Parts: sequence; C-alpha cells; structure tokens
Amino acid sequence: MSLANGQSYLAIPGPSVVPEAVLRSMHRSSPNIYEGELVEMVPSIISDLRYVARTDHNVALYIANGHGAWEAALANMAGPGDTVLVAATGQFAHSWAEMAETLGIKAEIVEFGTQSTIDPTRISAALRADKAQRIKAVLVTHVDTSTSIKNDIKEARAAIDAADHPALLAVDCIASLCCDVFEMDAWGVDVMVAASQKGLMVPPGLAFVYFNEKAALQQHALERVSSYWNWQQRVSPEGFYQYFCGTAPTLHLYGLRTALDMIKAEGIEAIWSRHKVLAQSIWTAVDCWGSGAGRMRMNVQNPQHRSHAVTALHLGAPDGKKLRRWVEHEAGLTLGIGLGMSTPDDPNGDGFFRFGHMGHVNAQMIMGLLGTVEAGLCALDIPHGSGAVDAAARVMASAS
Repeated sequence: MSLANGQSYLAIPGPSVVPEAVLRSMHRSSPNIYEGELVEMVPSIISDLRYVARTDHNVALYIANGHGAWEAALANMAGPGDTVLVAATGQFAHSWAEMAETLGIKAEIVEFGTQSTIDPTRISAALRADKAQRIKAVLVTHVDTSTSIKNDIKEARAAIDAADHPALLAVDCIASLCCDVFEMDAWGVDVMVAASQKGLMVPPGLAFVYFNEKAALQQHALERVSSYWNWQQRVSPEGFYQYFCGTAPTLHLYGLRTALDMIKAEGIEAIWSRHKVLAQSIWTAVDCWGSGAGRMRMNVQNPQHRSHAVTALHLGAPDGKKLRRWVEHEAGLTLGIGLGMSTPDDPNGDGFFRFGHMGHVNAQMIMGLLGTVEAGLCALDIPHGSGAVDAAARVMASAS
C-alpha cells in the first residue's frame, strides 16, 4: 500500500502546475501556420504579455527555455569583447554570467552571496570604475530560483543612474513574472527575460525577451547579431514566420493564449496578492517547524527579501534529502532539490530543498503541501515545532 497513488503534486519551482484548460487548448491538431486563427491570435498574445510585465515596449517570442532567453538577450545587448556586470545572488546569476563568457562577452561579477540581496552602492562603484564604459549591461535576477532571494529592481536602476553610466538594466524575471510584483516601465528596466513554464502556467518551450528603445538603439550599434536570436525581426516581422525565425510553436501558442485569458480574468494585481498570501502561509508554517528543537529554516531571513514564488529551505543533511524522498514516494508530493546550495558540513547540499508556489496554485494545494511535509517530519522522526498547519490556516483565513 502506498499513499502516493492518486493525483501527484509537482511543487517544484518550475515547471509549474499546468491548468487543465491550458492542456485542453493544446490538445488539438496542428493549425495552418500561414493564415487564419493562429496568425490572427499572436498580436493579442503580445499585447497581453505586455500587460503582465507592465510595459508598453517590445516583446520578442522565442522557441526556447529560460536559458534561451538569456542567450537571446545577451546576443542583442553585447558582442565579443564587450563586458556585462552581473549582480549575483545565487546560481542562476552565475549561470547567466557563464553563458556570456561562452559568447565572448566578459562577465564581471559582483558577488552578494546566497543569503543577501544586491547592494546598490557596490553596483554604482563598479560602474564608476568603468571609465571607458566597456560595460554594456547590468544583469540582475529579480528572483534567483536557487536561493529564493528577491532583489529590489528599483535599487538596481538607481545604482546605474547614480553612476551616470549608459549600461542597460537587464532583469531575469523567469521565476517572478506573474508571481511577484514587477513593473518594467515604472522601474526603468531596459531588457527583461521570461519563460512560459512558471508563473505563465504553460509547459516549457516558450521564452520572451522584452526591450525598450534604448536597448534597440544599442543593438543597432552591434557589429553583428545572430539571425536566430535577433529580436528586431521578431517584433517587426515581414511575415508570420519571422515571429519565430521559422515554424511557430503552434500548440504552445494556444496554451499561452488560454493562460493569458486566465490571467486577465483574475487580474495581475489579484494574482500578486494571491501569491503573497500563499507565500506568507508557508513562511508561517516554516517558522513553527523551526521553533523549539526544530532545525528547519528559510534561506532568506528578511521577509521583504523573499520571493512569493519559491522558498528555499534548510533542514540539515541528510534530513532534507530524506524528507524530499519520503513526501514524493510515500505521499505523491515532489519538492525541489537544493540547487547550488551547500555548507561546509553539507558539501552536497543534501540538507537543502525548495517549495515552488507559483502560477496555478491555491489555498487547498498549499495546505496539502504543508500537511504532507508535516506528515513526513513525523514519519521520519525529524525534530520540529508544532502548530505549523494551524498557523498557516489562520494566515489564509485572515486574508479571505
């Protein structure tokens, strides 16, 4: 007998749960890619992608995952021999920097560790030191999925302005879009990257690069841009095929259209509020589990610096790994691994794990997650404080 039989729950920080309505809209025969419904649908998709990012600027669509969005952005912002400044608060910032290096772009890293947000004074100092203005862009992850740190993008913009430097502000919103508040235009973001598989509730396969006119002018000055990654033809296509530099991702587009319909019906502000309450419920439960003899703790101590989409946790090795495996194999709940996290006593990161709470999630799903985790703690005799699920329920009840 296994209590895992039945509907499983993938509670990792992406790919997220895909709504049944999205799956149904994708379950169809391939459409005509030259004229008709699909061709007529894409302009409305672009308009609604602007809505979720709070921008009036351009958005280019790619058949790719988040890493593809990174490369597309880099290819349009800088060329071989140029430099980007990377504000690192976790593994994904470092991965974006490594990708820049493979393109011949030097990545200068300002390291903030795995538990701290960016310090704008250090970003300004690095830009002021760049007398020759070699730095073409400052790369910041809004939410680093590995650490669950949420950076203040307005502070990053202020840091660039304080240094009076022409570098673009490029922001990774792959984990945060449609989960945490993001205002591209109001916050002065020049380039933003996102993907379909998290807050947008669509299977992996679509990537998006948003850019303003300042970024477009910088791209025009580059000696060359890869024909596939070139964002210009994708926002000013001569024909439908140029939106995707070839065949369109037809079924993904139908899924995205349905997901955007769901987002518009709920309203982006309401979605942000829903994610905030669900995240606060989780944090309250974790605080209870970590009380007394409990060892569970959140990676980010300041609630203002935590993402509403993902929570990185530490329980100590080997208990973190044991808990993940118990809830998956005995209860049908899959949690995220501790990605890029370790301590001297835990070099393999077996004590770390993550809750994904992004996109198509609601109160009963989060309460199920918390109850299952508590069952795992009990089954494994892992010391923990009491009252976690009750405390989380009170947070939700007070918000209703």
